[in-house]
Parts: sequence; structure tokens; C-alpha cells
Amino acid sequence: MSDASAWLVVWPVLIPVMAAALAAAFWGNARAQGAIGLAGVLGQLVSAIVLFAHVWQNGALAMSMGGWPAPFGIALAADTLGAGLTVVACVAALAILAFGLADTNADHHRAGFYPLVLALMTGVAGAFLTSDVFNLYVWFEVTLISSFGLIVLGGRREQIDGAVKYAILNLIATTFLLIAIGLLYGLTGTLNMADLSLKVADLPQDAVLETIALLFLVSLGMKAALFPLYFWLPAAYHTPLPTVSAIFAALLTKVGVYALIRVFLTVFPESGELAREAMIWAAVATMVLGALGALAEADIRRFVSFTVVSGVGVMIAGLAIGSETALIGAIFYIVHSIIISAALFMAAGLVVRAGRTAQVEDLAGLYKGSPLLAIGFLLVGLSLAGVPPFAGFWPKVYLVQAGLAEQSYMLVAGILLSGFLTLLAVGRTFAIAFWRAAPGDAAPARLTEALQGEGRLLYASLGALAILTFAIGLYSAPVVEASTRAAGELLAPGPYIEAVLGEGALPADTAIRVETGEGGE
Repeated sequence: MSDASAWLVVWPVLIPVMAAALAAAFWGNARAQGAIGLAGVLGQLVSAIVLFAHVWQNGALAMSMGGWPAPFGIALAADTLGAGLTVVACVAALAILAFGLADTNADHHRAGFYPLVLALMTGVAGAFLTSDVFNLYVWFEVTLISSFGLIVLGGRREQIDGAVKYAILNLIATTFLLIAIGLLYGLTGTLNMADLSLKVADLPQDAVLETIALLFLVSLGMKAALFPLYFWLPAAYHTPLPTVSAIFAALLTKVGVYALIRVFLTVFPESGELAREAMIWAAVATMVLGALGALAEADIRRFVSFTVVSGVGVMIAGLAIGSETALIGAIFYIVHSIIISAALFMAAGLVVRAGRTAQVEDLAGLYKGSPLLAIGFLLVGLSLAGVPPFAGFWPKVYLVQAGLAEQSYMLVAGILLSGFLTLLAVGRTFAIAFWRAAPGDAAPARLTEALQGEGRLLYASLGALAILTFAIGLYSAPVVEASTRAAGELLAPGPYIEAVLGEGALPADTAIRVETGEGGE
């Protein structure tokens, strides 16, 4: 690994930091901030693609900051999962920012919309690419601070209320995470995840290690919106601007899910039965209760929020099963969920803009006003429910196959039931808001007015994501191939460990165990 290639892992984090500082320097110039914001995320996307291409061709890549070798220094590391999710996150963020050009106004820009979004993207990329547990906490804090600033843009009372709930529960999660990190450091003397993978494997699987694993499950589960502490999400995500809701739904919970996957498959691959059983029950409850919440919800924005919660349960189901097939499904579902969650909040924002209300029962006739919006909403809704041939179908096939193979029948039942309930919720919302006839021509007229001028940019951003999820459903081979490789690297992390710690870091017997083991099986 040359010094030049090692820097590839730094640029997806460094570019948005520099762009955020530059956007802040143009605080009074909304047009310049918008251009800097789009350029910053586009530059981050390009750097992430280059990083992913390098990892795909050459394997895992690591960079030790300041020349301090791991595990003593801070290290960034990229494998197929981390680099791939960074690419997908940047794609979604670019579409969301294009949507935001028409969804935000000068007041939002003066309040720091673009610097905050760029700071959020810094935290997301940092979380995906860090190889240190403590720095994972640091990147969580970066996302928390920037997201709190974004959620209160506009200063409406419901935004402040949602922000308080969001911040308090995330701060509680942060406290548990710090406690878990401190206990783990006291037990092992290191916080580098590659080094932890080796040292934790040599420790007795006793109550102390089980307790630390459970603390990580609770703290990261809260950030991912896992049952029973998911209530902050539907209480907060519907309150900010549609652009902000879209970027939250697309990225924040996925960072929590990624952290759970990374920590439990790299640090705690042999986690005890208590943590595994808790994960199974939490996944099932999250899937089913999230879908039931969506079915019962009268507010279209809260409806979308509950579908995000249900999706988190589906991803964690793959981690709970733990086989390679299950992880392929979980990783594929993360990619799908990043795209679909953003698209659904965009669609909900357009519906509210057109109908001037978020209450589903007060909406009607939107299909007549804009067939394209109706088709876009239906496409992303069907993909969300896992209807073939949309992108949401394929990861559930892998998860169901894996669940049946491992005799995890409760998880299989949860996946199928949540999908059916989600389909009912999507059908109900579409039938009432779009298909039901409106009195007179009021709704179509409002919608036509809402989609004039800059509104076409809103339309185009939603359409791009809807087309993307449809295209992935029709041609899923590249995503399946990348997910398969990422799952294999998670279950056999030897190359990742050696990329971070250096060649020869694995003793011979450890290398054999890591490369031939079944991870969490």
C-alpha cells in the first residue's frame, strides 16, 4: 500500500469538512452556499467511488493518522461494506440536496442549512470508515450535533418538541455507548476494532463480556431505532423540512445499523446467547410494530417514519441470523433502504405541499392532479413492501432463505408479516390520498400550482430515486455481488485486520480460525 493510495480513505471525510467551512464563509450568500453544498457532496461522491474501486480491486485499505501505527493511533479503514455504503450515502445525499434547492429558502440558508448538511455527511462517512470504537462515538456526536441544528430549522413549535425528544434519547444512547467503550477498554486495553477482534477472541466468554456486548446492543440499537427505544424516530422525523427528514431517514439509522453489524461481527463474533436472543426479539418487535404503526398512522409523514423503523428490524434480522446468506440480505436491504427512505420522505413532502395537509384522510384526488407523482409514490411504496420485481424484494428473499436454513422461524414470520402489513399501509395511503376522487378540482389545481417552476426540481429528484430502485430491482446482480463480497469479508475479517494492523498481525492459528469460521454462527 502506497502513501498515495492510503489517502483515498481520507478524502470522503476531508472533502465535506472543507466544503462545510467554505459554505460557512459564504453565510450571507444563499446561491454560493447552494453551489458549495452540491459541489462538496459531488466531490465526496467522486472520492467515495474512487475509494470503492480501489478496495474492489486491491482489498481492504487503511490509513493511520499522524504516522502513529494502529492500534496506538487513529486509523481509518475501508472494506467493501464501508466504502460501498459511503458511495450509496453520497448518491442519496446528492439527490436530497437537489431536492433541497427548491424545498429550502433564504431563511434556512442563513440558519446554516448547507454547512450543517456537509457536517452531517462528514459524520456519516467517518462512521462508515473508522476502525476505532471511540472514534465511532466521535462521529456519532458529529452527526448528532449537525442533525440537531437541521431539525430546528424554521423554529416551529413541533420542530422544537421533536428536537428535544430526539436529542435527549440520543444523548442517553451516547452515555450507554461511552460506558460500554470504557468497560471494553478496561478489559482489553485497546479500542481499535481490528485489535479488539484478536484480543476479545482470547478472552473467556463470561458475564463481563456479555454485559459489554449487551451495552453496545442497547446504545447502538437506540441510535438505529431498534425496539423498544425507537419512539423518538416517529416523534421527531416528521417535524423538520422534507429535505431534512429525507436525509435523516436515509442515513442516520443506517449508521446505527452499520455500527451494530461492524461491532458484533468484528469485535463480538462469538457473542453469547443472551445478546443473540435479545437481538432476535428486538428485530421481530421492530419489524412488526413499525409496520403496525405505519398502518395505523393518519399523518403521511409519520407513516413514512414508522416504515423506516420497520426496515431497521429487517436489517437487524440479518445480523441476528448471522449466516452469509442472511448478511447478504441485510447489506442489500441497507442499500435499498437508504434510497427508498429518502424517496418516501420526498414524496410525502410533495403530497403535503400539494394537499396543504399531512392528514391522509384530508387528501384526495392527487392522482388526477399529477399521475407522475402518484406513480413515483406507488413505485417506492411497492419497493418498500418488497413486491417483485422492485429492489426491496431481493434482500427479503435472501433473508427468508437464510432464516429457513437456520430454523429462525420467528424472524422469517416477522419479515413476511411486516412486509404484508407494509403493503396494506402503502395501499391504504395510495387509495385515500391519490385514488379517491377529490371534491371538484381543488386538489389537482393545488398540485399543479405546487409543481410549477422550482417545483419541477422536487419532482426530478424523487423520480431519479424511484427509477434507481426500480432499476436495481430489474438488475440486482451488481448489488448482490457487492453484498456477497461484503458479507464474506465480515465473516472472514483477516484481510481487514491485516490492512489496519499490518501484515503478519494475525498469528497462524488465528488466521485459520478467522478465515474458515462462520462468524456469528
